[in-house]
Amino acid sequence: MADADADPSTRPSSARIYDALLGGNHNFAADREAAKRLLTAIPGAGDMARANRAFLSRAVEYLLERGVRQFLDIGSGIPTVGNVHEIAQRREPGARVVYVDIDPVAVAHSNDILKDNPAAAAVQADMRFPEAILDHPAVRDLLDLDQPIGLLLVAMLHFVPDDDAYLAVDRLRAALPPGSYVVISHGVSDTPADAASEQVAALYRRTDVSAAHGRTRGEILRFFGNAELVQPGLVWVHEWPDAGNGEPHGMAVVAGVAQINP
Repeated sequence: MADADADPSTRPSSARIYDALLGGNHNFAADREAAKRLLTAIPGAGDMARANRAFLSRAVEYLLERGVRQFLDIGSGIPTVGNVHEIAQRREPGARVVYVDIDPVAVAHSNDILKDNPAAAAVQADMRFPEAILDHPAVRDLLDLDQPIGLLLVAMLHFVPDDDAYLAVDRLRAALPPGSYVVISHGVSDTPADAASEQVAALYRRTDVSAAHGRTRGEILRFFGNAELVQPGLVWVHEWPDAGNGEPHGMAVVAGVAQINP
């Protein structure tokens, strides 16, 4: 995790690297340099970031169609390019969104963006401590935990170690009422680590996360627990919800949406 005393402009952040890959402007030179190194190791990283963002948009639209009007976006980064509150509130002006990120700079940027939006807020929290998220005043003020919620965990769980990640997602999922949805995209690794993945892991060890690592499809499916995967299940991120196009070159991210039933 990040050193609290470090200058945020000199230490890359996973949230701001993602913003740089998406073409956003809420990042520092150190983040842009890290994004360049990431693109050198994985030339398709920009495509993956954009595919993740497009999946997020489609998933939010899907949940809106099914009556979900409130969203908890954990590991949200900076809501600048294809953000949840604009997607949701464009269709449903009363939709409420809480963004959660560990990076204080990302949260500060987010709250500046959201300062005139009473139905959206950003909070700084660590997803490894889900009770602190669920009990946060902003979450309690904006979200009704007795009504369906869209829990968004998009392109972030591969930054959290196994024990912490599974326990945290289990607790978050258990706190959601029936009719809620869990939305996940995740880097997949069904083969032994190669030189590129080792470069990526080394790069992220210099950011605000301990490392970045993929999981197998079976390991990713564990995050959904007993929630029921909607069709087409866990597929390549660009395929959801229209599976069948195969894996594009350089794509190593899968995605799925599941509903919590009584």
